[in-house]
Amino acid sequence: MDPLTEPPPRTGVPAVEPVDVVTLTRALVDIDSTTGREGDVGAWLAEWLRAAGWRVVSQTVDGTRANVYADLGRDALVVLTTHMDCVPPFFPSRVEGGRLFGRGACDAKGILAAQVAAATRLRAQGRTDVGLLFVVGEERGSDGARVSAGLAHGSTYCIDGEPTDRRLARATRGALRVTLRGSGRAAHSSFPELGESAIEKLLDALVRLRGIALPSDAELGPTHYTVGLIAGGLAPNVVPPDATAEVMFRTVGPGDAVLSALAPLANLVAIEPGLEVPVARMHLVEGFDTAVFPFTTDVPWLAAWGTPLLFGPGSIHVAHTADEHIEIAELEAAVDDYVALVGRLAPGRSA
Repeated sequence: MDPLTEPPPRTGVPAVEPVDVVTLTRALVDIDSTTGREGDVGAWLAEWLRAAGWRVVSQTVDGTRANVYADLGRDALVVLTTHMDCVPPFFPSRVEGGRLFGRGACDAKGILAAQVAAATRLRAQGRTDVGLLFVVGEERGSDGARVSAGLAHGSTYCIDGEPTDRRLARATRGALRVTLRGSGRAAHSSFPELGESAIEKLLDALVRLRGIALPSDAELGPTHYTVGLIAGGLAPNVVPPDATAEVMFRTVGPGDAVLSALAPLANLVAIEPGLEVPVARMHLVEGFDTAVFPFTTDVPWLAAWGTPLLFGPGSIHVAHTADEHIEIAELEAAVDDYVALVGRLAPGRSA
């Protein structure tokens, strides 16, 4: 029977050299680590790395959730990093038609496995200055990355892994969540003149938003947004006193510039800023294709780990989908890519 069709065991550590990137990916995928449930995968990964000869430190973020850092007993010059959490719903791995399916196969457990395999190969070549950092919570506010600086030891470069189709990111957009809140006055719907509709105010604000000129950037393009959630009202026969819309802006500069552009809406609704993730611009290496990406990453919270790069196999177009997958050939090629990137960033370093 083809070994790739059978789920891999969760126990036991393969030989230090080489790491079977498919087996490791499947072992990780088959542990449910949707955001908030990363405790099991972090504990498993820490044990796996220790058994493979890495020095491992677990950093508690909350409850059983912990970041995992591994090195070879000396300060790392280059750190490979990605996240252990996934979006829901969980579904296990399978291999079909040269593709590895499963939640996290693309975003980002396949990337994690490729980074481990690359670091293991570099270790076999005598490199002892490469570290591995795997964090929790990237999909919900980067809470793992935000506290990871407590593990940093002066690395010069940090290569974050996200699905970029094996292209180096020149830049990524930021994000700004904004709540638009309409306030009115309740009344019996048979006498609407006695009330004040918060829903109508909110609708007017959203229509006006369509015509507002939002900030633009020569490289990242114009700011765009999605009205993700709308809520309001008490009952069909009551003039609604409250209404809200939650809007996600994909920013190309400081969030304050977006808030300034929204100022004309203030006579209709309250404007309440929430989570903001800054725009990030990354280091490039000759010989690799490059692109800009509209999504956010942990990079803005990883400054303590050195100059950032963003690179990984897989397409963001299949991340978070019901058939999330990664091409096995691309996954294996990414191991070579990470080895090459480390070599270009820090040539000739060994024990």
